[in-house]
Amino acid sequence: MAKNNLICSLDIGTTNTRAIVGELDRDGIMNIIGIGQSKSTGLKKGIVIDIEATVRGIVDAVSQAERMIGEDIDSVYIAIGGPQTALLTNKGIVAVQGEQREVTSNDVDRVIAAAQVLAIPPEREVINVSPFSYIVDGYEGIKDPVGMIGVRLEADVLIITGKATYLQNIRRCVERAGLEINGLIFKGLSTPAMALSPDERELGCAFVDIGGGVTEVSIYMHDTLHSFASIPQGGDLITQDLAHGLRVPIAQAEQIKLLYGAASDESCGNTVIKVETVGAVETTEVEAVELVEFIQPRVEEIFDCIRNELIKAGFDKPPAGGVVLTGGACQLPGLTDIAAQKLGTNVRIYRPRQIGVTDPSFTASTAVLHYITRINPAVVHKQARSGRQSPRFIDRIKSLFAEFFG
Repeated sequence: MAKNNLICSLDIGTTNTRAIVGELDRDGIMNIIGIGQSKSTGLKKGIVIDIEATVRGIVDAVSQAERMIGEDIDSVYIAIGGPQTALLTNKGIVAVQGEQREVTSNDVDRVIAAAQVLAIPPEREVINVSPFSYIVDGYEGIKDPVGMIGVRLEADVLIITGKATYLQNIRRCVERAGLEINGLIFKGLSTPAMALSPDERELGCAFVDIGGGVTEVSIYMHDTLHSFASIPQGGDLITQDLAHGLRVPIAQAEQIKLLYGAASDESCGNTVIKVETVGAVETTEVEAVELVEFIQPRVEEIFDCIRNELIKAGFDKPPAGGVVLTGGACQLPGLTDIAAQKLGTNVRIYRPRQIGVTDPSFTASTAVLHYITRINPAVVHKQARSGRQSPRFIDRIKSLFAEFFG
C-alpha cells in the first residue's frame, strides 16, 4: 500500500490509460482524491503491442494524478481483464486446527491455499483466487465459516488465470514507468462487486463493460461469477466506421462520435456538422441523423455478440436480474434501447458515484479501489507477485494434506 494510506489503481485500456488515487479514512472508507488519464497508443484489443508507447501512457496518467494530490505515487494495483484471462474452479480440504475445533481465519487461509494446488499450464499464471462457498463437516453453502465448530473444512474457489506473456508485458510496462506493482485485480470480480446490487448478483445478472478495444461480459449467479467472456469489439470500431464512412481522420471521427453520435434515429439531434474530409479543399456538411447509418449497425453487431456469449454460458433467456452496462461507449444516446431490444431484457447503465469519476469509462479503475478495501491488501499483494507455485509453497500444501489424511 502506498504511503499515507494512499492507494492507486491503474486501468491500462486500449483507448485510454487511467490512474485513480484513493485515500482510506479512519473508518476504512475510500475517498478519491486524484485522477489521471492519457491516450493509449501501445495496445490493440487489450494486448500490449508497443512497450514504449504503453509506458508513456502510464507515466502521463500517473503524473496527472500526482499533480492533483501533490505527492509522488510509487506503487499501483492494476486492473486486469481481456481475452487472455480464464476461469477455473477447484476444491480445497483441510482439518480444522485448535483444541476447540473452532474454524479460524487461519483455517480459511489454509483451505484457500490448498485449493490453489492444481495443474496449471506453464504458460499461464494465477491472477486472483476467490472463494465462493465453504463446507463444514458436510454442511454446504456457507459464506463465512469463521467461528463455526467442525473437524473438516472445505472450500470451493474460483481461480482466475492469465496468459503469462500478457501479464509479463503489463508488468514490464508498469515497472519501466518507475512503479511498483502491489497487485493484479481481475475486472470480472472487481467491477460487478461495485456496480451490481446484492439482488442482481443473487438472481443472476450480466455485467457488460464496453471498452475501446474489447467488450467484457461477466455473468453472476447466486452471488458468484458464473462466466467471463471478452469480445474483440468496442467503441473504437464505431469510430473507425465513422472515419471510413465520412472519410475523416480517426481523431475527428472520435470527436464527432462523442459530440453528435447516436445509436438510433429517435435519439439523434438535428444538428448539421461540418467535417473536414480527407483530400478535400473545403469542409462538407453532414446531418447528425446520417451518423446513425454508420453507428447503429456496429452497435447492433456488438449486442448480437453479447447475446451469443450469453447463450454459450447457458442462458437462452437473459438472467433474471437483467443486464448492466458500463464503459465509455455505453453513453451513446439510444444504445440502451438497442441493447434491450437485442437482449430481450431490462438494461441499465452503471456510473460510479464518487465525485470526479461519474463517467462510466472510469468504472474499472474506480472498482479496483472499491474492491481492495473489502479484502486484505496483503493477500492481494502475495497472490499477484507470482502466479507460479514455489517449491516451498508446494511443500507447505503437502503438509496440510498429510495433516488431514494422515
